[in-house]
Amino acid sequence: MLDRLARMADRRPGRIVLAAVLFFLIAGALGGSVAERMGPYGAEDDRSESIQADRLLRDAGYRPTDTTVLIRDVDVRRSAADRREVARIRAEILDQPGVDRAVGFAQTGSPAFVSRDGDATFIAVALAETDDKRLQQDAQALAEALAADHPNVLVGGVPMANEQVNHQVEKDLQRSEIMVFPLLLLLSLLFFRSLVAALLPLMVGALAIVGTFLALRIATEIGTISFFALNLTTGLGLGLAIDYSLFIVSRYREEIAVSGPGLPALRRTMATAGRSVLFSAITVAASLAALLIFPQRFLYSMGLGGVLVSLLAATIALTVLPAVLTLLGTRVNSLSPKFLQRRGSREATAQEQGFWYRLSRFVMARPGTIAAVTILALVLVAMPALRMSFAAVDAEILPPGDSARVVQETLDRDFPGGDTETIRVVVEGDRAAARTVAGELRGVPGIGSVAPPQALGEGLALIEAQSKGGYMAPVTKRAVEAARDLPAPAGAEAKVTGGTASFTDFQQSLLDHLPYAAAIIVAATLIVLFLMTGSVVLPVKSLLMNVLNLGAVFGLLVLIFQDGNLTGPLAFESAGGIDQSTPILILAIAFGLSTDYAVFLLSRIKEARDSGYSDAECVPVGLERTGRIVTAAALLFALAVGAFASSEIVFIKEFGVGTALAVLIDATVIRALLVPSLMKLLGRRNWWAPPPLRRLHDRWGLSEHAPLPDPADAPPPAS
Repeated sequence: MLDRLARMADRRPGRIVLAAVLFFLIAGALGGSVAERMGPYGAEDDRSESIQADRLLRDAGYRPTDTTVLIRDVDVRRSAADRREVARIRAEILDQPGVDRAVGFAQTGSPAFVSRDGDATFIAVALAETDDKRLQQDAQALAEALAADHPNVLVGGVPMANEQVNHQVEKDLQRSEIMVFPLLLLLSLLFFRSLVAALLPLMVGALAIVGTFLALRIATEIGTISFFALNLTTGLGLGLAIDYSLFIVSRYREEIAVSGPGLPALRRTMATAGRSVLFSAITVAASLAALLIFPQRFLYSMGLGGVLVSLLAATIALTVLPAVLTLLGTRVNSLSPKFLQRRGSREATAQEQGFWYRLSRFVMARPGTIAAVTILALVLVAMPALRMSFAAVDAEILPPGDSARVVQETLDRDFPGGDTETIRVVVEGDRAAARTVAGELRGVPGIGSVAPPQALGEGLALIEAQSKGGYMAPVTKRAVEAARDLPAPAGAEAKVTGGTASFTDFQQSLLDHLPYAAAIIVAATLIVLFLMTGSVVLPVKSLLMNVLNLGAVFGLLVLIFQDGNLTGPLAFESAGGIDQSTPILILAIAFGLSTDYAVFLLSRIKEARDSGYSDAECVPVGLERTGRIVTAAALLFALAVGAFASSEIVFIKEFGVGTALAVLIDATVIRALLVPSLMKLLGRRNWWAPPPLRRLHDRWGLSEHAPLPDPADAPPPAS
């Protein structure tokens, strides 16, 4: 297949490039509006108890008062004028489209609606819509309507927070693109050694990203796709485009340095680097496909976007990029400063010299010591991960000053109900059953008060209980667990929901699905590396090194974000924990990318071994041929993804920093120190496989041998 692609690129390069240009224009025009059609965060699992209870409430016509209108500088207890002002604001709220009801101090007389200092109050608003996107739009419309005449009014709550998070993510994405593109171009010039070659990964990345936007745009017509898929699509698309372009362009330069440009060089490039790109893309896509296991919208959306962009990046790198290289020929090295030209020439022909060759020989001269020290260092860095705790995603992830965050912080700090949480219990049964459940709830430790059951319809009642602690307080979590453990009356069923219950269910859902996702990632890693090398030792060893790498990354995340050691340089406020989805995202991406680099390195080591180098010599030769390229690819990828560290949203920042660290540690510490030392210690045992698997590899495995000369490639005889 790859040989046919090389021949097609050689015969019809102009047509392929023209088709790519048309694809870019069409995909950009049709997929450019994808952001407007995407849904919010989405952390629900339809099978969880809290979501089932919320659905029962919604179907019965109940709408939670999860939009909060904060009114400052008013004293509703002592001032009649302020009470009239608040009444006018409530009337305006009720006049807004999409508002179901609004209650405050005047309607309930509850002191929970008045701040402790008496200088502020709030109105709890229930919106009529049930669709997440419509809820966000209605909350934003309400905020805009009130802001015009009431500067002392702020709108917060869950729908408003979701709207502001989506807006901030889009803003961060635009800013990171503006920041990262010039830096990527500058570093690409340094690593690719010419301006012409440096533009190639940006071309591949642009095509892959707009193509993925088009695919996601189509997906939004079928189901709801979270806005957060765009972050992963952009960062991963650029990163993989750089990786694949570096692999193919560097190999093509090696080939044209030996035989000149033309079909033979392109065929050998595609048979070696092209095959590595193909298998790497399959591995990355398989690792990210593990995210599709999760029912949470933002996770499966990121998985879908990641699978699409990785496969598209490889497809473009294997079709459009060879056609462009055919058209360029030796001009791929054009627009290069002389010092870069000299470096490029040395790198295209160097095999048994250079920094990476000397480093590998140094490591392999003392493999036991270096392997032990490296493993010990990684384990020590990973130790803080053992005390990792998780923080909830709420309005406090927003930048200071956003209304949803200001409202939540004000309620938590200044209002008497800020240190409690509402636990909702939905009872399916008769009135006697609801009263029985309410009575049992009053005896649950951690619950301060229980309201009488509210009849919502035939056979359905809602009981609201106030906990003695806040949303994330241990006492509230224990109260939720105890409420769920209460035996339901005969013929009745009770389901617990609310903020704390939803968070608990979210964590449990992640834990339930994680083993299946991990199994997919591990299987993809083992299978691809076996097909590449024919060994069962190398895939298992690579898997263990990936685990060490991930442990170190998680330990650093705890030190940085949970302990707050870099709050100044990274401009964030520590929530005292890590977002619970961040380790899962990094697991999928880091495993895929680590295997990506392992494929490239091991393929060159195996190629050197198959061409006659000894087991001891093939490692430094392979590392010299790939060390600079892998390090450059990792640095550029880390820059593309690490740009998310500038995000105002903390868990996006965690994702960017964690992914960048995983890539950099793998491409430097793991590949430079651990791989050569362990290869030396194991010697020929690196390549061992049982006879049945050896026969399987001989038949279906991936050979890295370049094709033999084809008479059809020879120039026609002179007339």
